[in-house]
Amino acid sequence: MRKIIKTILYDWQNKQIPDILPRKINLEQFLRAKPKKILAITGFRRVGKTFLCFELINKLSKKFSRQEMVYINFEDERIPLKTDFLTQLLPTIKETFDKNLKILILDEVHNVPLWSKWLRRVYDNENIQILVTGSSSKMSSQEIPTEIRGRCLETSILPLSFIEFLQFKNIVFDPKAIDFSQTDQGNLRKSFNEYLQYGALPEIILSDKTRKFEVLQQYYKTVIQKDIVERFKIKNQEGLKALLLLLLNSTYYSANKLYNNLKSLNYKIGKTTLLHYISHIETSYFLYSLPIFSYKIKNQLQYARKAYFVDNGFISALSTKFTNNFGRLYENLVFIELKRRQKHDFALFYWRDETGKEVDFVVKQNLKISQLIQVCYNLDDPDTKKREIESLIRAGRELKCNNLLVITQDFEGEEKIKNKKINFIPLWKWLLK
Repeated sequence: MRKIIKTILYDWQNKQIPDILPRKINLEQFLRAKPKKILAITGFRRVGKTFLCFELINKLSKKFSRQEMVYINFEDERIPLKTDFLTQLLPTIKETFDKNLKILILDEVHNVPLWSKWLRRVYDNENIQILVTGSSSKMSSQEIPTEIRGRCLETSILPLSFIEFLQFKNIVFDPKAIDFSQTDQGNLRKSFNEYLQYGALPEIILSDKTRKFEVLQQYYKTVIQKDIVERFKIKNQEGLKALLLLLLNSTYYSANKLYNNLKSLNYKIGKTTLLHYISHIETSYFLYSLPIFSYKIKNQLQYARKAYFVDNGFISALSTKFTNNFGRLYENLVFIELKRRQKHDFALFYWRDETGKEVDFVVKQNLKISQLIQVCYNLDDPDTKKREIESLIRAGRELKCNNLLVITQDFEGEEKIKNKKINFIPLWKWLLK
């Protein structure tokens, strides 16, 4: 075991870190936390967690040597995913290097059994700053193991924001500008259309346009195999794949509806197993489920949920129902951006009344509804506009919220309807705020 560890450590000393396109995520601020905490960097596979660690290593390289700052990727096929590897890791580092270890970065360490117990022991007994990354929500602040609860800070990484996307594409603009020139607007909207359709995973952005869907489909297969099938030892792989395709082609889902649809397709999956599968998919950060807003927990559990995905590219590349359905892509993008902007005591819901009127997003801050958001790709049809506005106004009155927003394709302005002020803004502009 020590021989394997030493080989990996020597490789690390000589590793060439690739050029990094910086993101607007500052990991250094977490290292300054008092008292010292373990930093958990969580998020979907290939969202850029490893490169964020490399960016941090580059920044700290003037202060620490490679012997003081060690990075280990637990998806390296040479590493046996056994607790014994972790047990022998620190003694081998101390034996190999003549300098005291200051920073230890462990990529996808949750693949190793008893990783959290080992982490707790190291945290309690060693003066080392520890960073761990993971593509499983089992490392998130909501589900983090008991052993390291209270000892860990989490930063959750999502695909690139629209501003980061523009920086990756070397598109220069003034983020403070209210009115863009026609040239700026043209460039920004062209870039936005690419962002909307192909998504914002870093490798996809930098891939040739002809290969984007191919790479997204490869990502999808990897997530199914590594983050769901292998991690949770799922035997009914075909049933899982069928469930994922149903979710990708659904705006709403419920256990009963999914169960009946799978049964009609001759997939034998019990309702309990079905709920476990959905939980596993959510654990991989691929799927997010949005509950209905209700003051009664029973209603939140009983009513259908809305399905959103970590990146628009998967909807475009894998969904059959939503091909060129820009309304669906707009709504999914708004959801992910709201997740990115969420703060402490922030919660998201959708709203629907007994007559079927609906509002896409209810933003709850602490105990108050702070904003209601309707996403409407095309407001050219008067009936569509009337329906969307009436739902927004009704929800505003019921939930006592006057901050009403409609996100559109290109319509912008402010209107007063039934004594309620409603703001309209194109999605590309809202993303730049």
